[in-house]
Amino acid sequence: MSGLGQDGADALWRGSPHPVLVVDAAGLITRVNHAALRLLPAAVPGAPLADAAPAWLSHAHIHAHARLDPRLDDLRERGPIGPATFEAQPVREGDAVAWWLADVTDLERATRALRLERERTAFLDTASGELLSSLNLERCMEVTTRLAARHLADAAMVILPPHRRRHPVAYCGPDGTVVREELALDPEDVPGLAEALQGYPPLPSRWIDPAAAPAWLARDGIGEVGSMVVSALPGHGVPAGALVLLRRGGQACFSEGEEVIARLFAARAGAAMSAARLYAEQAAITETLMRELLPPRVRSLHGVEVAARYRPSEQAARVGGDFYDLHAAAEPGGESLVVLGDVAGKGLEAAVLTGKIRHTLRALLPQAEDHQRVLELLNGVLLTGGDRTRFVTLVLASLLRVGNRVRLRLTSAGHAPPLIVRADGRVEEARTRGTLIGMLERVTSVTDTVLLEPGETCLFYTDGISEARGGPLGDEMYGDERLKEELRQCGGMPPEAIAERVEMLASQWVRGGDHDDMAVIAITAPRGAHLSAVGGNGRGRFTA
Repeated sequence: MSGLGQDGADALWRGSPHPVLVVDAAGLITRVNHAALRLLPAAVPGAPLADAAPAWLSHAHIHAHARLDPRLDDLRERGPIGPATFEAQPVREGDAVAWWLADVTDLERATRALRLERERTAFLDTASGELLSSLNLERCMEVTTRLAARHLADAAMVILPPHRRRHPVAYCGPDGTVVREELALDPEDVPGLAEALQGYPPLPSRWIDPAAAPAWLARDGIGEVGSMVVSALPGHGVPAGALVLLRRGGQACFSEGEEVIARLFAARAGAAMSAARLYAEQAAITETLMRELLPPRVRSLHGVEVAARYRPSEQAARVGGDFYDLHAAAEPGGESLVVLGDVAGKGLEAAVLTGKIRHTLRALLPQAEDHQRVLELLNGVLLTGGDRTRFVTLVLASLLRVGNRVRLRLTSAGHAPPLIVRADGRVEEARTRGTLIGMLERVTSVTDTVLLEPGETCLFYTDGISEARGGPLGDEMYGDERLKEELRQCGGMPPEAIAERVEMLASQWVRGGDHDDMAVIAITAPRGAHLSAVGGNGRGRFTA
């Protein structure tokens, strides 16, 4: 630079493409280059900067001149000059300050666009989290309208497909209050709404006349509608509904970018509402099915006391693979049937198989006198399904009261044999065994006949009791022997107390950990003479 000489350096300075103004301590312009004169024609030497340049540059010069630090790198200022945006960088030149100006209009526009895009992305991310936080359809509608009214428009409405000729809607106005109701509206009243409810692409906002908004949409608090966006809420195969955004008159209309964000938001809201609706439908179907699979209420069977406890696994929620059924004899003097079973697996699949088995056994009640025949027929039904990994173990008990005694015919099909709790505390295993059902072509079984004296109990239980893992280290099974030891203390106890005690002991053993389904049935011979209730299946009364 020194080789050019002073004249050459001045020529380069004057011809620089960047505008440069040198301003002294009094605020007077001392030197300008050609680019500065083209940008600010009034910025001639001797002119006050306050008269020749925008106020933001004049204020920046006052601040820079008052600064004692010779370095001014951190005092960059930005502001408009005409339609463009410039950045001013001060450099000290003795007592004066040279202001180098750079056109940053494109940079400012790009920065603003990037910031806006980041804000929109953050909004969509936050919206997705809030929308997916609930599987309740009404909650999803409220969240959708509230987010839309807060971030995208002045007011918003979600409109769902009609139910019994009325459309469920949710509206949120400028005050943030959400109102849910059902309206008998005509989608044709709003341009693009009928198409949106059918899942068609939205109309551009500029094609929609905001004056066409009906009163049920343009509500008090929004005033005159200036612009409107109508977008479908896409669902799983069918539209979940439509989203309508409203802006007040006097505000900027929706831009193309804002319409894109509205559609992206609508897609997320539609997916969330569709998932919530699907979940509600599945829950209703499951509730209906499960209602038929829940264990029956226990009652006495023609003077025989019966008590039961059922506790599904944590994964099964309410219904699992263990089940029991009580079938009273059609008339006094006949045998009643008690069934306790354990289906392989857990959860909904096990519950479905449980329902199939229970319905089959109910249909086979006329043949319940022959346990082996019942097991053979049930085995044939299960084998027709073709899946031999889905099997069941069970115990059949035909019971009949004979005076103050109860005669039991017990047949096990791959299940743990029932335990007999005698009045003196002795615990015996019933001598019954058999093959499990649903895996082998041929099933065999041995039936044992047991006579219960007054106060004696026959206990049925599933492996959720005996195989419950817990104890001091959490890995030890409860076991049949530990169960027998506890039952030796239960001689003469009523069936409700025995069933409750067994369930309590197993639950305490697992200490709140995971466990399989638990089912227990206790059948006890009454201590006194029985005065039957009407129908023979009530609790009745006993005499001493």
